[in-house]
Amino acid sequence: MKETGSKQSALAAKFILCSALGIFMFFISIVYNGKSSIPLDHLTTIVRNLLGDYQKYVVLLVIAAGAAMPFVNGSWNKSTQNLIFSIFKLIGLCCAIMYVFGIGPAFLFENGDLFPFLFKVLCCSLCFLIPIGAVFLSFLTSYGLMEFVAVFLQPVMRKIWKTPGRSAIDAVASFVGSYSLALLITDDMYQKGRYTKKEAFIIATGFSTVSTTFMVVVAKTLDLMDRWNFYFWTTLIITFIVTAIVARIYPTAGVPDSYMDGVTPDPEEIVTKNRLQFAWNEALNAADASGSIAENVWKNTKDGFRMVSSILPTIMSIGLLGMLLALYTPIFNIIGYVFYPFTAIVQLPEALVAAQAIATTIAEMFLPAAFVVEASLATRYVVSVVCISELLFFSAVIPCILSTKIPVSVTQILILWVERVILSILLAGAVALLFL
Repeated sequence: MKETGSKQSALAAKFILCSALGIFMFFISIVYNGKSSIPLDHLTTIVRNLLGDYQKYVVLLVIAAGAAMPFVNGSWNKSTQNLIFSIFKLIGLCCAIMYVFGIGPAFLFENGDLFPFLFKVLCCSLCFLIPIGAVFLSFLTSYGLMEFVAVFLQPVMRKIWKTPGRSAIDAVASFVGSYSLALLITDDMYQKGRYTKKEAFIIATGFSTVSTTFMVVVAKTLDLMDRWNFYFWTTLIITFIVTAIVARIYPTAGVPDSYMDGVTPDPEEIVTKNRLQFAWNEALNAADASGSIAENVWKNTKDGFRMVSSILPTIMSIGLLGMLLALYTPIFNIIGYVFYPFTAIVQLPEALVAAQAIATTIAEMFLPAAFVVEASLATRYVVSVVCISELLFFSAVIPCILSTKIPVSVTQILILWVERVILSILLAGAVALLFL
């Protein structure tokens, strides 16, 4: 009994200390150099500052590795989608080389929404955030925290979003940290047999929002910071109401509720009583089965590098294509007419302008803000909400999702985007009519 008690104490310490480190790194805001953010963000900033101008060469190397990988492992011609994305990765490498060495048309460098935004803002940030985040990811997912939280959130998550209680961690990780880190968690859980295909699909396409930091940028751009709490909380609620609705309709409803091929299913046990004791036991069992901390960190770090090398080349190519189409062609103005009836229904003063601005979210979530800076408060509010709640865009999130093992197709993503945009317009428009 003494040995058992000693082992239980060791497992409890492992669960508590490792989980506390994960919570601290991902969810606790601290002030460093006058900036309030999570420690992971500060650590990423420190690493980038130490590298200085050399970070662009690191990013270029990662992009080169990502562009070469499909041809090295032979996956480039396994499907039409693989072939298309492999070509885009090569184009992304060419774009990165152009930016780093100052080659190419001047407008690509002078327009802040093109090369400077895609490479300096997105690629340089994600290149360090994802691998560094991956180092600490196992502390959130491997030592009992998800099992402990899952027991208490089971009824809410399963009834509203049709996902396990443990998926609540993914949702919080997105809003507080980054969609890329949340997708790492989702992909890891799916490959371990802890999410089914349908659960992973819902979580990846419904919870992988941009972080609160991005929301602040949108709110500042559209002069909504004086209403920050109203904007933040209504956006959060609208985003997850939309997810609850699309979880019940096509294409999500048609995704099989089966586990990844070749993995041993590890579903949550449904709990109806003695939740605290059950949660504690589940956490200790997970800590016991977690294995070596060093091995878990190494595995997650490798997964982080795999994901970031896959994402960055497509951000440079697909992101650039989306930006060019939005800035220099009428295509998004045309697509905007799909959403015009809905912006008109909710009586936005600049209904057509709002619809056409919202259409650009598929390219990049920030773009719509640039088109409605001078619009009315209601229009600015609705567009700012849709920027976040539509969730899916080609400059970053979509390549992130497609780089995971989760079975999501481009066609499904496009249908989901249309559904999310329409529902977001209607819900945000209703809030604007009632409160603004």
